[in-house]
Amino acid sequence: MMVNKETSRNISTAKGRTGRKARGSGTSRASGAVRNRGRARVQATPAVHPMPVWQRVLVSVVLVVGFGFLFYWFAVRPYAYRWKPCYGFQEYGVCLPSRYTIHGLDLSHHQGDVDWDQLAYHHNPMFPLRFVFMKATEGSDLADETFDANFRLAREHGMIRGAYHYFSPKSDAIRQADFFIRHVALEQGDLPPVLDVEERGGLSKEELQRRVRLWLDRVEEYYHVTPIIYSGYKFRTKYLSDSLFNRYPYWIAHYYVDSVSYEGPWHFWQHTDRGSVPGIKKRVDLNIFRGTQAQLDTLRIN
Repeated sequence: MMVNKETSRNISTAKGRTGRKARGSGTSRASGAVRNRGRARVQATPAVHPMPVWQRVLVSVVLVVGFGFLFYWFAVRPYAYRWKPCYGFQEYGVCLPSRYTIHGLDLSHHQGDVDWDQLAYHHNPMFPLRFVFMKATEGSDLADETFDANFRLAREHGMIRGAYHYFSPKSDAIRQADFFIRHVALEQGDLPPVLDVEERGGLSKEELQRRVRLWLDRVEEYYHVTPIIYSGYKFRTKYLSDSLFNRYPYWIAHYYVDSVSYEGPWHFWQHTDRGSVPGIKKRVDLNIFRGTQAQLDTLRIN
């Protein structure tokens, strides 16, 4: 049978529409399935309840207080002395403690090279720096690279000099003492050797004291003079408060206060680590001696 062209086109068009409808129906069903699965997933998610107002306020307060404390501790506290009223005299960039006339400083490699000519010439004649302690050794194998030159130049420029050892709780006490002895040749007129004790390294109080005594005894036996103990106020009170240490002159570190709170005897007071002294580019520790020049002279090696 013959089919004309118009009829063929109509049949083809009808088939195309039928195919598109079928494909469209399939696509619609697939999309519906995806939407249904999405709704199922959404429905399966548990509801999130907002944090109560009081909890949000509490968290905010804790964060503000915590941040404020950290800011004060690291950014304000180290410089708080700048805003304190000064009841003594302003000199060397700090407020000097009142009622003391014998001033000094202490040095290590942290201060770098020292211009001793400038230091000796420019210090204030009203508050002359009469003595200087210098770090010599640490532990059983670390010598301060600036000690030899500073120790020699201090004497050449007329300053009373002393040497200290930084005690390590992780190293044998006798080895540390012998290491200090090998590096430090004290002479007549020098201050006694100093043991700097600032950490216990996990040792018990009794064991720390035993090791400190070993160093002190060994050094005293060699130099024939009673050593000085340097320590912070709190550390001394907590770990070295035994009466057996009272016979050693005490050099106390107690910063940014108007007076020393330590109730026992003490001889030197390191009152700041923020001193500014001619001839020294970096900040430096400043100290006072508790007594007169004549009393300081009695401590010196003769």
